[in-house]
Amino acid sequence: MRIKDRNPTLQLVYDSLFSYPAPVNLTYSWNFGVFALVCLAIQIITGLLLAMHFSANIDLAFSSVEHIMKDVNYGWLIRYIHANGASMFFIVVYIHTFRGLYYGSFLYPRQILWVIGVVILFLMIVTAFLGYVLPWGQMSFWGATVITNLFSAIPFFGHDIVTWLWGGFSVDNATLTRFYALHFFLPFLIIALVLLHLYFLHLSGSNNPLGTSFSADGGNTSSPFYLIKDLYGIFLFIVFFSIFYFSLPMF
Repeated sequence: MRIKDRNPTLQLVYDSLFSYPAPVNLTYSWNFGVFALVCLAIQIITGLLLAMHFSANIDLAFSSVEHIMKDVNYGWLIRYIHANGASMFFIVVYIHTFRGLYYGSFLYPRQILWVIGVVILFLMIVTAFLGYVLPWGQMSFWGATVITNLFSAIPFFGHDIVTWLWGGFSVDNATLTRFYALHFFLPFLIIALVLLHLYFLHLSGSNNPLGTSFSADGGNTSSPFYLIKDLYGIFLFIVFFSIFYFSLPMF
């Protein structure tokens, strides 16, 4: 008996990554889900490295970012990858979303899968905004002021929500501290939802350009057919991504 047959965890990994059946007619537009996973991994790793040197204090935040850029070994590269990686993440997820809209991947039996994906996108938007505030420059400060003030339009509870977001009666140190804490926490919530997203994907199976159902006998297994296709796509994506963080980091 093989090891994977005796170990439920290894069996789950094997079924999810290697023996997962998929339609034979999937195009390269189905690669963007894997690209989103790559972007999420890049953001988590670079974010943890940046967190080791960032100071969530209004007097030190901007200086700590400059310290990362100038004094930390390859700090400039880590920050540029993280900053541009957020944009790449959104590009990939938008394409992934519009592909799902075009091919009707939000219809039965994948409606729960779609709803989880929309929640992930919403959390990404919130996380990106929180990260935009952290360097605490003029754009960060006024961005935080304008966006948080939008909640004051909510009847009855709006001003209370704004006060809670600020941690006081103005955008100040407490605001930056809680934005930093939330920016650090939300990606792990996104990871949990991504795992749930993958669970429901494997439960209902992948959609395909024709929108027809298929049996496991009428499809390919993920390995080697789509594994090689995904690796090729990831290589091209990393090349495209590297153009920006090496040559056009402020673009």
